[in-house]
Amino acid sequence: MYHEYFAGTHYETGFHWGARLARHGNFLLDNIGHPITKERLEFSAACVPSYQAYFPEILEEIQGLADGQRCDMAKLQAFLLSMYAMPPQPHCSCFAFSSGGQVLLGRNSDFLPGLQKYSMNVTYRFPSGACSFTGNTTAFVEMEDGVNAHGLAVGLTSVYPPAVKPGMNGGMLLRYFLERCKTTRDVLESVRSLPISSAQTFTVADASGEIAVVECCSEGVEILRPEENRPYVCAVNTFHGPSLGQWKDTERDDWHSERRYQTMTDVLARIGTEMTLEKAKALLSGRYGFLCQYDRKSGKDTIWSVIYDLKNRQVFRAEGNPARCKFREDGPGENSCHLAGNLL
Repeated sequence: MYHEYFAGTHYETGFHWGARLARHGNFLLDNIGHPITKERLEFSAACVPSYQAYFPEILEEIQGLADGQRCDMAKLQAFLLSMYAMPPQPHCSCFAFSSGGQVLLGRNSDFLPGLQKYSMNVTYRFPSGACSFTGNTTAFVEMEDGVNAHGLAVGLTSVYPPAVKPGMNGGMLLRYFLERCKTTRDVLESVRSLPISSAQTFTVADASGEIAVVECCSEGVEILRPEENRPYVCAVNTFHGPSLGQWKDTERDDWHSERRYQTMTDVLARIGTEMTLEKAKALLSGRYGFLCQYDRKSGKDTIWSVIYDLKNRQVFRAEGNPARCKFREDGPGENSCHLAGNLL
């Protein structure tokens, strides 16, 4: 996993990173795992007005990245803005727990083993106008999980979309939440006003202990909250709420999605209010049931696992399958300062 620290405006961070990669002979468009088709170019062009209206800074960053790489901005946009709406997609597991002074958000990032070497842990620090954050991603610019300086953490799981319409995709939405929102309530309010292109869930937790799962796609939004005596929520690669559950796709391979969901719900129900950091690590590591025990030779694996401990302002990450790799806490440095609130 690469570790990068970015500081400056959106354009500056994009340009400096793109130029640095180019100086070392690394060109992003040469490493994209699927072709930039006419369909992707047309779809991304149709999505641009949504970003111009709601998140113009991200277009500035992509422009900076393209300028630094000296590459075609339209092709870079086509790759980034069509992601999640057009497969391939990651297949991930996520949970949040809030009780007894513990607020934890955990996520396994399940994806293609061949792309593990391109995964990144990043920290962004902005001079003004956006919240600083640290997060993890398989797709530069977009985020798949992260926590910001206000103690808001969000994790993404993708879902096969019932329909694809121009709008903002899952990775861009998650980054929007990290930059623009301070609390779970902020996320729940903002998601209803944003145009959505892809289908996904967002597991959300904040330092106050409010947790929720947002299920959303171009067809609608549903909010799932903890039930009485069940201080947790979890999500995989299907919708479970009553309004969006009608679009479950049972024909495609979702990497044992329901089996993973059952493991999390059974274990979290059994643990109840006795959840600890060590038990969270054990859950994500598959020690309580199937969650990450893929046969890597099949082209599937968990390529990182992360736990955000929001009460103690700590991040623990296994940079590989947590059944084989140890969780390590982010050490002294920018990420730790970030979580301590010093970037506010």
